[in-house]
Amino acid sequence: MQKESSSVASLTPPKGLNPIIIIGILFFVFGFITWVNGTLIPYLKIACELKSETESYLVATAFFIAYTVMALPSSWVLNKIGYKKGMAIGLLAMAVGAFVFVPAAETRSFNTFLTGLFIIGTGLALLQTASNPYAAILGPPESAAKRISIMGICNKVAGIIAGLIFGYIALKDSDGIEQRLANMSFSSRQATLDALASRVTIPYIIIGISLLALAFAVLRSSLPDINEDEDDQSRTSSHSSTTKRSIFSFSNLMLGVVALFLYVGVEVMAGDTIISYGKALGIPLSTARFFTQGTLAFMLMGYVIGIITIPKYISQQTALKICAITGVLFSLGTALTSGYASIIFLALLGLSNSLMWPAIFPLAIRGLGVHTKTGSAMLVMAIAGGAILPLAYGACAQYLQTMFNYSTAFSRAYLIMVPCYLFIWYFSVSQKSVR
Repeated sequence: MQKESSSVASLTPPKGLNPIIIIGILFFVFGFITWVNGTLIPYLKIACELKSETESYLVATAFFIAYTVMALPSSWVLNKIGYKKGMAIGLLAMAVGAFVFVPAAETRSFNTFLTGLFIIGTGLALLQTASNPYAAILGPPESAAKRISIMGICNKVAGIIAGLIFGYIALKDSDGIEQRLANMSFSSRQATLDALASRVTIPYIIIGISLLALAFAVLRSSLPDINEDEDDQSRTSSHSSTTKRSIFSFSNLMLGVVALFLYVGVEVMAGDTIISYGKALGIPLSTARFFTQGTLAFMLMGYVIGIITIPKYISQQTALKICAITGVLFSLGTALTSGYASIIFLALLGLSNSLMWPAIFPLAIRGLGVHTKTGSAMLVMAIAGGAILPLAYGACAQYLQTMFNYSTAFSRAYLIMVPCYLFIWYFSVSQKSVR
């Protein structure tokens, strides 16, 4: 998931492509690490012998809850050691989390896998908090939006590549393995599951080593450190009247936190549950493992449309209204159809979700003045929607199985997305225009 800078720091952008390339690589890393979760969910359900889909969605919970836990500590760390060192520490933490997958695979311990995911999410929260401002400042201010969109494209392309690679490694012949497991003796079953779990050992060792190398490269790079002191003083003098107001009195922020919570939740549901949903519909995992790439492809399409049309033809706020309305329609299509038609509607939600973060964030922090940093931290904490809503979807599907058959229950459970998109639409129409 891509996040944007809430303010532009005071520094002179360095010349040359090197810093831009480094930030592009970091955004690629964000996408690769984040979107592999869609493959890990069905993979760990088999390898760790999980009892329900809801339990497997704890993969998303462990990963995204780290953003909420680390939002405020990340700001404190960056203020103490600087942005460049903060990014390096974030990469080191992610490397530690990747290496935790090795003992997790050897023991087939789901809790250890979740621990590794939480550590990776912790490092990623720090890394994203530090690196997002660079996308805005490394170049002319008038082209900042275009750079941010390009970084978003790097993010989603990485997600597509990650799904293809890990889908092949982790879910290869998974349908046949599941069928054979049912007729195996206990010892043969354990040996087969051990072999399945070991598939991720070498890939995560490679990821860990690559993250360590990238941390070293960041420290040795020409990236400048960001000095926010002047910005803080300017913001304080320009908005001194806001110091007398409680941050909770800003309705745009309060509504924005809820809107962002719901947006991240539905985005993670659309990307991370689609493989398991395809399996629930009776589609073989050998085919379903490609479905997350469909969601990400539609998100890429949304980025390109946004680059072309905003703000030349439509405003960012109008785009948010359109995205929310199409989100409602595609959610209804997912819930009320079946088979591949339902899968296509679910993947189309990637198009609806693509332009939401860059629209919600600036509307939410508009006019906060000296409260901007705190408001931004609250919005980052709202990423917990990606931890909670997939679990709510799984629990809803489990409950609906008492009234519908297995596949229909999972289809109807997507109706919980409808009120989420309706609230995002309400947020878009309740706010005044923002540049």
